[in-house]
Amino acid sequence: MILTGILLAVVGLGLVGWFVGRGRARLLYDGRGSMHSMPTYHGWHLALWIVVPALVVWTAWSAIQPGLVEGALMADPVAATLPADAMHRSAILAEAHMLANDPGASVFNAQSQALAAPLRAIVTRFSLIGALLVAIVAFAGGAYGFTRIRARFEARTQVERAVMGVLLLASLIAILTTFGIVASLVFEAGLFFKDVSPIAFLTGTHWSPGNARGADIAENFGAVPLFWGTIYIGAIIAMLVAIPLGLMSAVYLTQYASRSMRKWLKPILEILAGIPTVVYGYFAALTVAPLVRDFAASIGMQNPSTESALAAGLVMGVMIIPFVSSMADDALAAVPRAMSDGSLALGATRSETIKKVLLPAALPGIVAGVMLAISRAIGETMIVVMAAGAAANLSANPFASMTTVTFQIVQLLTGDQEFNSPKTLSAFALGLILFIVTLVLNIIALRVVKRFREAYE
Repeated sequence: MILTGILLAVVGLGLVGWFVGRGRARLLYDGRGSMHSMPTYHGWHLALWIVVPALVVWTAWSAIQPGLVEGALMADPVAATLPADAMHRSAILAEAHMLANDPGASVFNAQSQALAAPLRAIVTRFSLIGALLVAIVAFAGGAYGFTRIRARFEARTQVERAVMGVLLLASLIAILTTFGIVASLVFEAGLFFKDVSPIAFLTGTHWSPGNARGADIAENFGAVPLFWGTIYIGAIIAMLVAIPLGLMSAVYLTQYASRSMRKWLKPILEILAGIPTVVYGYFAALTVAPLVRDFAASIGMQNPSTESALAAGLVMGVMIIPFVSSMADDALAAVPRAMSDGSLALGATRSETIKKVLLPAALPGIVAGVMLAISRAIGETMIVVMAAGAAANLSANPFASMTTVTFQIVQLLTGDQEFNSPKTLSAFALGLILFIVTLVLNIIALRVVKRFREAYE
């Protein structure tokens, strides 16, 4: 709570510094050309010198304070009665922290009540030390920034450099986050492949991680049925629904619908993209899956299952229609009007113009939309969990129960599992393969877009 108050105080000091810096710079103004930068830039420069160093100290202190508090608490005589077992000690300390923040909370260990009061005093002491450090740094930075306010000082250049640094930092965070995700997947997948051969994993047809014991452990980690289920549901059945409906809806909205009709239909279509996937999952499990089962029974199948690849694929296709439609809509709308006008002027009908002029010219955007939709579909989980089942089947029967990579990742990482077992580590291997597949799809999309864009520009 104290650290949050410090953060608000720093922001308030920065606001005060902005007004002070701007006011001071206005007093130096003697007419046109007398100052290098406008008074507003001087205000921002002073505010940055107050806020940025203070935030750096606040962040660093927030990171090291828990360790300092823990060390001071362990040195207190009250902590001498803590048990030697690390897990039991951690549970007592967690309850003590909870009591220190909320004295009315209920706890299970009596020792945590004795630790709560000393812990609260220690936290308060170190928080006040942190507040003092932040205040000193903020005032020191403000004093330095105030001395820089002069008529010929390049405040605008300094502020613009600071903004550029913030933008660069934001870009680096996104890039480093991606590298962190890839590194964690590669590391954990490497631990898995120490016990299971990559060839057996990528070519095996038997998936039963629960039975993976003994010398034949690799025989139970054949992931081909998972890859097939992911492709069959997300890239075949779902695309057979999404691509025709999405593309035809985009053609109608851009070429045939009136302005008032488009005004109503396009937002209604895009509502599908905002529906939570769990709602789609319930719709698939409670409505579509029984219909698919009844249809399978009507064509002569014996004991059809409610869980099927077809039910999950149909609902998944409906879910990603807006992705295909929106990208195709934008691509068709971006085609120069002169191309369609020229085709019509030469005697082509509207349908011929759409088929032979607009669609080929808009193909890069359409392909990008399809690839985006496939990437979205193969990463879907909730619909598969509720409608497709958990059976790792290598079958082309759309009425059979199947599972996907994402469902298995969820199943392997939830519950009370040993994290260092091959069963749990296989989830990271599956995630790595899924990441590579998605990356390859994006690369293909970029190559196709680049090739056809060069042809039609």
